[in-house]
Amino acid sequence: MKYIDLSHTFKKDMPVFPGDSIAELKQVAFFEKNGYNSYYLQSGMHVGTHIDAPFHMKPNGKKLSEIEPEHFIGKAKIIDVRGQNPIKADALNTIKIEYDNILLLYTAHDKYYRTNKYYKNFPVITTAFAELVIEKGIKIVGFDSPSPDAYPYDVHKLLFANDVLIIENLTGLGQLLNIDEFEIIALPVKFHSAGAPVRVVARF
Repeated sequence: MKYIDLSHTFKKDMPVFPGDSIAELKQVAFFEKNGYNSYYLQSGMHVGTHIDAPFHMKPNGKKLSEIEPEHFIGKAKIIDVRGQNPIKADALNTIKIEYDNILLLYTAHDKYYRTNKYYKNFPVITTAFAELVIEKGIKIVGFDSPSPDAYPYDVHKLLFANDVLIIENLTGLGQLLNIDEFEIIALPVKFHSAGAPVRVVARF
């Protein structure tokens, strides 16, 4: 088996969505002084590579801790949508994807991570695309960009209403383009929350 890490490293100086609090990650104990190393973390849950649960924008939606672990693991497909904005439904017809699979969208927008351009004019999907995702029974959609849509977040709400989870801020998806069959593992910590950072790994 081989593995590809599709996650940004969680650091204290990583970018956050405009309006969100900056993550604070600092070392509070040092081996030379304390005999061990330890860190303190204060952060929003929607920073870096992270996964959104339905409760994020659905008042009665599931929180991460209420979702079965198998929902975070599954066979996956990737589509190359570089240069497309908005990303329309017919882009999904370029692949054969099965019920309960995971879908990744390679936009290459992650090349702007840590620049001012990352949160401006990022590619989004249409409502028709989201409806086709639901029709095909896809359980997670992942993006190498900060969001699948913008305010008022109708795509988010539509996907969450059908228990489709969203992964944002992936990176390195281009490495998967020539791999026909792979699995995604995206297990977050079991937080009773609307989302959380996650380490996403492709296994093939």
